Amino acid sequence: SLQVDLNTSKDMANGTSVKEFILLGFPGTWHSRASLVVVFALTYFLTVIGNASIIVLVWMSSNLHTPMYFFLCNLSFLEIWYTTGVIPKAIGVMLGTSQTISFSVCIFQLFFLLSLGSTECFLLSVMAYDRYLAICHPLRYSSLMNSVLSTRLALSSWLGGFLAVSLLAFLTSRLTFCGPDVINHFLCDIDSCLALSCSDTWPVELATFLVSIIVVVASCVVTLVSYMYIISSILRIQSFHGRKKAFSTCSAHLSVVTIWYGSTVFLYVKLSARNSLDLNKLINIFNTVVTPLLNPFIYTLRNKEVKQALGRAFQKK
Repeated sequence: SLQVDLNTSKDMANGTSVKEFILLGFPGTWHSRASLVVVFALTYFLTVIGNASIIVLVWMSSNLHTPMYFFLCNLSFLEIWYTTGVIPKAIGVMLGTSQTISFSVCIFQLFFLLSLGSTECFLLSVMAYDRYLAICHPLRYSSLMNSVLSTRLALSSWLGGFLAVSLLAFLTSRLTFCGPDVINHFLCDIDSCLALSCSDTWPVELATFLVSIIVVVASCVVTLVSYMYIISSILRIQSFHGRKKAFSTCSAHLSVVTIWYGSTVFLYVKLSARNSLDLNKLINIFNTVVTPLLNPFIYTLRNKEVKQALGRAFQKK
């Protein structure tokens, strides 16, 4: 049985700090955990294959060498690492072969996942700005969104994502843990660390809230404002075919944005980090497992240029 005894840690009595944690994962029968392992493994395989295929397809198709697909490649590359930071360890936890995680590795996973999540927020807002320029300023688009600006925007998204979380990860690493040492999750996240800490968590909670406002809310505002201009511009197009064509260029991105921000805002934009850990676990599955899988399929199924490039790739074979 993988039911972990919550009293395994005697550190509180000894007055020492906890050096490693036990990830609880998904308590239940062996059959239910085995089923979850199969689902997680299949999802991971499809996510990596799907996102890697988009990168290869864009690289091979000269007509896709545009800023929009350059940003999409960045997003796909990010999704591969995002899901890699979660699923292999989660499978080990569910199988009972890798339930323990050292404090330093826990902090690293937390930093890595939050940094990639922040980068995704910035990338999605950059992609929204790119669509704004393409639809609202079509004649000046190629001069405005050139390769230099698109590279700078992508690099800024990555750099900003990792820098934004650095202070938060540092403050979390300074927390003291006296026991219990069981994390009711399949990964290390801020809420779980705060729930187990026996030191003052107020600085970390404040930092979490401020980073959430800066990263999630600010990038969401940029995205929303971009789409307000995009929609008003599309509505001014006289022909139905013209409106349909303009909307189709941003419908895939809009779908991804809606899914991503819906779950991210729920998880991180709140005054207190101490809410239902079981509910957080479910939302985290959606954010770290389901969304990275959906992105390549959304962009493939809802994008005419990508579908045409796929058709040509298969014809060559």
